[in-house]
Amino acid sequence: MADRKRTARAAFILLALLVLVSASLYRRPWVGSRMIWLSGLGWLAFNFYWGAAAKNSSKAKKSESAESRRVHQYLLLSGLLFLFVTVPGLRWRFLPLVWFVPVAGLVLQAACGAFGVWARRHLGAHWSGEITIKEEHRLIRSGPYRLVRHPMYTAWLGMYAGPAIVSGEAHALLGLLLAVVAYWRKIRLEEAVLIEGFGAEYAAYRRQTWKLLPGLF
Repeated sequence: MADRKRTARAAFILLALLVLVSASLYRRPWVGSRMIWLSGLGWLAFNFYWGAAAKNSSKAKKSESAESRRVHQYLLLSGLLFLFVTVPGLRWRFLPLVWFVPVAGLVLQAACGAFGVWARRHLGAHWSGEITIKEEHRLIRSGPYRLVRHPMYTAWLGMYAGPAIVSGEAHALLGLLLAVVAYWRKIRLEEAVLIEGFGAEYAAYRRQTWKLLPGLF
């Protein structure tokens, strides 16, 4: 547990450093430079809330291995670095440099952050950063869980997609792709654990809902 807390603290410090250095690393027109700052600050605010909310989690009866958790964290932290830190050779743009593109990225990031808070509040004490079965665990089907099985992962992917759009450069797109790989892997592992833990109840829930986006996936 202490190692996990140290890892989470290190990740938060890394986020703060990214916000501090991003402005000096980016050489952008006025709109782009301001927007990437706002995106980074949005990340800090979201992580601050997430860290505070984690204190209310209940005890786990079964958890994923420390090695599996580290793989997930390394993928996400690597993706976060690519979102905000420019990389030689990856400065080419995949989105046009017009004012409404970074604005759209910020709107998406804010909307997904709010969606994640909504999902987190419905999950309550059953939330965990690890793949777990909690003591007295039950399936949550209220709020966004009525439609999608992993709304918080939808929110986190949106939190990566937002800055990637704000940046519009290839290094940020790579960061988003690393996050997609991380959550694709985690969803597969988590659903296997939940099927084992809840059996037919979870199988029925899977048939009635989407993974991440209603009507699409």
